[in-house]
Amino acid sequence: MSEAESSHSYLEIRKKKFIDAINLSRQSLVPYSYTVEGKLTRLVGLTIEAKGCQVNVGGRCLIVSPTNQKIEAEVVGFSGSKSYLMPIDNFQGAVLGARVIPTKDNHKLPVGKELLGRVIDSAGNPLDNKGSIETSESRDLEGDYINPFERTPIESPLDVGVKAINALLSIGVGQRMGLFAGSGVGKSVLLGMMTKFTSADVIVVGLIGERGREVKEFIDQILGQQGLTKTVVVAAPADCSPLQRVHAAKYSTTIAEYFRDKGNRVLLLMDSLTRVAQSYREIALAIGEPPATKGYPPSVFAKIPALVERAGNSSVAGGSITAFYTVLVEGDDHNDPIADASRAILDGHITLSRDLAESGHYPAIDIEASVSRLFHTISNPEQIKSAQTFREYYGRYKKHEDMINLGVYQHGTDERIDQAIEYYPRLLDFLKQDMREPFNHEASIGQMNAAMIPKASMNTNNP
Repeated sequence: MSEAESSHSYLEIRKKKFIDAINLSRQSLVPYSYTVEGKLTRLVGLTIEAKGCQVNVGGRCLIVSPTNQKIEAEVVGFSGSKSYLMPIDNFQGAVLGARVIPTKDNHKLPVGKELLGRVIDSAGNPLDNKGSIETSESRDLEGDYINPFERTPIESPLDVGVKAINALLSIGVGQRMGLFAGSGVGKSVLLGMMTKFTSADVIVVGLIGERGREVKEFIDQILGQQGLTKTVVVAAPADCSPLQRVHAAKYSTTIAEYFRDKGNRVLLLMDSLTRVAQSYREIALAIGEPPATKGYPPSVFAKIPALVERAGNSSVAGGSITAFYTVLVEGDDHNDPIADASRAILDGHITLSRDLAESGHYPAIDIEASVSRLFHTISNPEQIKSAQTFREYYGRYKKHEDMINLGVYQHGTDERIDQAIEYYPRLLDFLKQDMREPFNHEASIGQMNAAMIPKASMNTNNP
């Protein structure tokens, strides 16, 4: 070996020993895990201010009073050295100077087929007195981001069992629809019909911010045991804290994502998206975010699309989430900020009419004010043509209804109006449906076509 080669070999050996020494020293440095506690300094409304604790936004803390009373809270913001928290549940007993102890940052909750047929709260605890629920899996509430190119196109219709929707407002597998309704016009009954009659594999129902008595009524009287067998119900009534209502909405979506990732066709029904937005508003205003559009802070209009975008198709898993979000139109004001924003981000909307409901017309679907943006994509040309003809006759009659009822219009003046008058009673009967009577997709289209057969043809076929 030459002198140069010997020198190079010596340097390589020294270099290797030096690197090994550094790696050994790094392995000996065991990280020290510690928790930095804080003190409760202020309590205003639902907002708890704490100083001294180190925790991330979204993290959980335990507030421990001198009497050892414990309250769980979540960090919703910070300003300088202050951390803003909101209680998860009841916060009676919080006192000035109480210890604020960070506990955990992740919000993983149980998911699995064991949840089918059960009614749970926003933390996964059973509400139906059927015993505890043991699941083998858990998931984060925030869900996973879906690349737009990993979403399969919406190409096939989903049978929801309601003939007016199946025939005139066909919903695609993976579509996201809004159900716009005021109070007391039958939106809960319509949701129950879709839950019982749909062809989806799994149904997830989120009852967010509604009256507490309606939870049991929806389960017992509207959904029934038949509908509950393949359904998971997540309930957070109006007396729950804003955080619990938000968590219930996210949890419902997380459960739907779990079943979608197993390859199932999932129907997600959330009642209501308005209550979710109001919960976000309460949280944002409590920590000092300024109101913008009619009292709603800007962050609300960012969080609602983030929740809605989690539904839809996934080419990776092969499953789908078809979602219906009810939007409470308070005072029948369809220009409400949440209603307006929802129409922009959803794939269509179904509007329920108070006038129809008061006249005993159920489901009170206002066909003229409702639209499915994917109807022409998932329907065949024959159905599209029939639906257009149906809407034309129905709209023509409604436009001249006052003249017809007052007797001002003379028969024979306009042939198209004469046809609308002839068909209107049958069109109206088609739009009505008993809550206990299902109609599949083919039967719905068949009845729609039958409603537009002229009387002469009917007499010929049935002498």
